Amino acid sequence: MKRLVLISAIFIFGLCARSVFAEEQLQLRSISDDMEDVQVDMRGYNAIEIPAGTFIPVMNAQEISTQYCSEGYKVKFIVTDDMYMHDTNIIPKETEIYGYVEEIHDPVVGTNASFKVRIAKLVYADGVEVPVKGYLYSSNGNMFGGELSEPVKYQKMPHRQTKSGLYPTLQKRPSFERKMGVHVRIPSGYNGVVVLTAPAEITHTLTN
Repeated sequence: MKRLVLISAIFIFGLCARSVFAEEQLQLRSISDDMEDVQVDMRGYNAIEIPAGTFIPVMNAQEISTQYCSEGYKVKFIVTDDMYMHDTNIIPKETEIYGYVEEIHDPVVGTNASFKVRIAKLVYADGVEVPVKGYLYSSNGNMFGGELSEPVKYQKMPHRQTKSGLYPTLQKRPSFERKMGVHVRIPSGYNGVVVLTAPAEITHTLTN
């Protein structure tokens, strides 16, 4: 008798569970059907690509010197002019540009100190950051400094300035020996340019 009651209870419980499961499946199908008509309101941006080789005018925000800076030293620049592409101001004036000293060389006999600054990101006035790749530009392969140091002395050499050679003059020529090189610095307020070494996609712009 007890076994019959137990079997009946299990059968009734199974029917109830199946009914609840079927009802849940119907509810899920209904929700799924409703979701098909929902359109997600996403803010669309058309990315503007700034090509590699683009120059951005900047002002140095603090002094950079080989005398006290080391590799990894963080630097900051301020964009000095609005930059437009396709009638859009993609890099407004006063946008901040951040980077770091990537490479630095101390002065040695014959050669002045030198350093190179790598650019890492733009920061807009509203705090949005955009990663970029570039360098603070110089005509010496983006390396500042590295020139020959001053000669130890100048040697006087006669030089004839006329065809007849009757009036020789003395000119000073640098000796082969060079002095100890000097440290190199970029002062605060220095106006230069950042050159991009890879394309940068701008998907964020500021509006008035």
